[in-house]
Amino acid sequence: QVQLVESGGGLVQAGGSLRLSCAASGRSLSRLTMGWFRQAPGKEREFVAAIRWGTGTTYYADSVLGRFTISRDIAKNTVDLQMNNLNLEDTAVYYCASGPYAIRVGTGPWDYWGQGTQVTVSS
Repeated sequence: QVQLVESGGGLVQAGGSLRLSCAASGRSLSRLTMGWFRQAPGKEREFVAAIRWGTGTTYYADSVLGRFTISRDIAKNTVDLQMNNLNLEDTAVYYCASGPYAIRVGTGPWDYWGQGTQVTVSS
């Protein structure tokens, strides 16, 4: 079992930046893929970014490519999401998730989820 705890959400003006962090515990992450998802009010949860823990290979949704960066800290067992040039459409609850190493990042299924952290972008 994997426990995931997100932090770093908040209120930011459009064009600004935020950095989210996900602390993972419970088992070795070496054979896992870690991901970030988000859910805006009235919308379905959507894939944002993912990283293969073992290789560091990254994946991004088209909507965030070039603005968001996912990274991992192997020593700290954390996965961060650096979000730059935020816009109003980025407002959502952001969730951290973990899944098996070979998971299809866009479709899952993902095994474990954090509780989420709110990101609000204002104009």
